[in-house]
Amino acid sequence: MAEQAVTVTTILAAVVLGVLAVCMCYVLGWANRVFHVDVDTKVEAILEALPGANCGACGFLGCAEYAEAVAKGEAEVDLCIPGGVRCAQSLAEIMGVEVSETYPHRPVVHCAAREDQRLRRREYHGEPTCAAADLVAYVQACTYGCLGLGDCVRACKYDAIHVIRGLATVDYDRCIGCGACMRACPRNIITMVPFKAERMLVVACSNQDSGPDVKAVCKVGCLGCKACTRNSNLIQMDGNLPRIDYDNYDPQANLEPVIGECPRESLVLVGKPGERPLTTVASEGLPECAKADFPIAVHDTE
Repeated sequence: MAEQAVTVTTILAAVVLGVLAVCMCYVLGWANRVFHVDVDTKVEAILEALPGANCGACGFLGCAEYAEAVAKGEAEVDLCIPGGVRCAQSLAEIMGVEVSETYPHRPVVHCAAREDQRLRRREYHGEPTCAAADLVAYVQACTYGCLGLGDCVRACKYDAIHVIRGLATVDYDRCIGCGACMRACPRNIITMVPFKAERMLVVACSNQDSGPDVKAVCKVGCLGCKACTRNSNLIQMDGNLPRIDYDNYDPQANLEPVIGECPRESLVLVGKPGERPLTTVASEGLPECAKADFPIAVHDTE
């Protein structure tokens, strides 16, 4: 009798499990039909073409959100900075649109002063972050220059920027152009610039003060002397800082007189390959104009 009871119990358990399985299959099938969401094949194709960095440089939360926006026609196909030109072309083919000529965006640090080139700098004992130090008056006399505490380094997931002798320095071999370092800089001296050439001429200073004031706080800061503007109509003054008009740049233009006239180290070449004399690359192509904005927190707390 005991054995028969066990057998009956086992059979009942199997039957109950079978019935539950059938019921669950029915429920899941019903839910699949009721809650089914059609996935746009374009979204899937766009996601496949994107690099999957989820860096947010495009202005969206991640690649999935950007892909949906592109598929709906609500976003341009060339916003993926890490993907660069190839990615933009792939998205353009998927969407059946034409894409204008694009260039990879890379960060540029608008400061050239190393620790030994900064004057009247005080020892800082507070929280070792640029964001915290920027709120303290007179950490360094130049309220525009790099603080060198590495907020940009910690923000970069690709080990593409390092603080060398107190100055944030981009490793362009590793950089994918995600813009994380730019967003992390409290002084906004890092900007994303479209690279039309591997070496790009930039103004490596963001100090808008007058020449004597700059001279009192930095050995290499721009004095606003306008020497560069007198030798080229491609460079115009914006306040006390020169700006290079890359939109109207002539690839055949001779920039050697412009570079040679700079009395400081404010006009520099950044990018790849390694450092070369400025005069040997004076005629290389330059990127489009990218004007930087340099608001700083210290001004808000004075």
